[in-house]
Amino acid sequence: MAETKTTKARAPKAAAVQNPMDAFAVPAFEVPTGVREFAEKSIEKAKENYAVMKTAAEEATDMLEDSYETSRQGVLEINMKALDAAKVSTDATFAYAKDMMAVKTLAEAVELQTAFVHQQFDSLVAQAKEMQELVSKVATDSSQPAKDVFQKSIKDLKVA
Repeated sequence: MAETKTTKARAPKAAAVQNPMDAFAVPAFEVPTGVREFAEKSIEKAKENYAVMKTAAEEATDMLEDSYETSRQGVLEINMKALDAAKVSTDATFAYAKDMMAVKTLAEAVELQTAFVHQQFDSLVAQAKEMQELVSKVATDSSQPAKDVFQKSIKDLKVA
């Protein structure tokens, strides 16, 4: 029976064993009301700023899509105008060549040549003017969505 008492005395107590993570535990404390209110206001302001930035990003994306589509249509229109101009010039050149084959005198050839050059020059000037107007219109139309978004942003900043 003496052995039993000795064995019991040597056994470690369960309460003496501690969790090793307890050394890293953060003590509980109460966050002061002022700090909590400041944090809540900061979070609310961050949410508001995020909503504003999200709206601005969506508007910018829409603006880019509108500008791209307007530019695409404008470039297509410019290309069609250039093809029409090339066709007119080609038709005039073939008509000139046909007329030159029927010429009987040198004077007639010079007269035909002079008329052709004047006609081509007048046509080129008219085509250049039309192209310049079309390119200007496409540039204005393509930049309009960006201008609208920029003006809205300035207006929104003035309100804020």
